[in-house]
Amino acid sequence: MFRSTPRRTAAATGLLITLGLSTACSSGKTDTTDERAAKIDGRISITYLQKQGDQEYFIGEAAGAKEEAEKLGIDLKVVNLGNDANKAVSEVQSAIAQKTNGVIVVVPDPAVGPQVVRTANDGGVALLTSDDQICTTGPDPAACGKGDLVPRIGFSGAQMGEEVGKRAAAEFGKAGWKAEDTRVVSAWKQDVTVCGDRVAAAKKAFDAAVPGVRTIEVPTDNTPTGAQDRIAATVTANTGVKNWVVWGCNDENVMGGVTALANAGVGPDHVVGVGLGAYLACKEWKSDKPTGMKAALFINGRDVGALAVRTMYDKLKKGTDFPAEAFAPTTMVDRASWKDAGLSCG
Repeated sequence: MFRSTPRRTAAATGLLITLGLSTACSSGKTDTTDERAAKIDGRISITYLQKQGDQEYFIGEAAGAKEEAEKLGIDLKVVNLGNDANKAVSEVQSAIAQKTNGVIVVVPDPAVGPQVVRTANDGGVALLTSDDQICTTGPDPAACGKGDLVPRIGFSGAQMGEEVGKRAAAEFGKAGWKAEDTRVVSAWKQDVTVCGDRVAAAKKAFDAAVPGVRTIEVPTDNTPTGAQDRIAATVTANTGVKNWVVWGCNDENVMGGVTALANAGVGPDHVVGVGLGAYLACKEWKSDKPTGMKAALFINGRDVGALAVRTMYDKLKKGTDFPAEAFAPTTMVDRASWKDAGLSCG
C-alpha cells in the first residue's frame, strides 16, 4: 500500500502542518510533557506504542517510523498494544523504566488518555499521539478543549471524510440511482473521535450533492468481521432497499459492509463502497471480478510514522515545540489508478 521512497519523500515534504496551541493546557488543569520533557544531548530513545499493530496500515506506520529512526540515529522500540487499553498505560510505565526519552502512542481506547498523560508526566518523558486523539483532562476527546488535547500526527478527519463523501456522491450520480431506492451505511467505532469526524464530514459532503438519501449509522469495532456482522443485520432489517452506499472510519468497515451486502445477494452494481485507507480496497481490484468497492482514499501509514518520529526528534534534540496537529497527504484511488498512486497492496 505504500509509495516508493522518492514518492514518499516528496509527499513528506508537502505535509500540511497546522500550528496552534500545543496542549500547554490552557485550562491549567494538567501539565503536559510538551512543557516538562528535557532536551536530550546524547542518543535519543523513543517508544512507539500502536493499537492493532498487525493491521496493514499500522504495519506501514511502524515501517515508516523505523526508517526515519534509522536515518536520524534514534533507538526506536515499536510495541503492538492490540486492542488492550490497559496495556497502553503499562507499556508507558515500562518505557519509562527502560529510560525512553519520548513516547508516541496510538491508544486502543481514548478513555485511558488522562492516565497515559499522567504516567508520562510522572516519568518526565515527552508524549505525542499519532492517528487518534487523547485528552489530558477527560476520557472523551470530543468534549475536550483544544488546549487540553495532546499533540497529534495523522490525517485531517474532516478533509478525509469530505473526499469520501464527494466520491460517493459522484459514484451515486454515475450509477443513476434514485434517493428513495438507496440507503447509506455509515459505519465506525463510535467512541473514537477521529472516526466521528470522518463520517460526519462524509455525510455533509454527500448530502450537499445528493439530498434525500437516508443514512443508517452502524456502530462497529472498526474490524472487517465486526463491521460485516453489524451491517449484515442492518441489511436484513432493510430488505426493501435496492441500492447501498457504504462508508466508514476505515477500509475495514467498508470492506465488511461490501462483504455483508454480497453475502445478502446484493450485486456489485447496486453497491457503492468508498474505503478509507485503500489497503483492503486494492485487494478487491487485483482481479477483474466486479466488486462493490468502487474507490478508496489512500492514506499512507509510512508517512505518519516517519513524521511522528521526526516531530519527536525535533522536540527532544532541538527543543522545537510540538504542533497541535500535523497532517499527511491523501489520494483518492480506484481500480484504474491505485497502482500509479504507489499502493503496494501487500
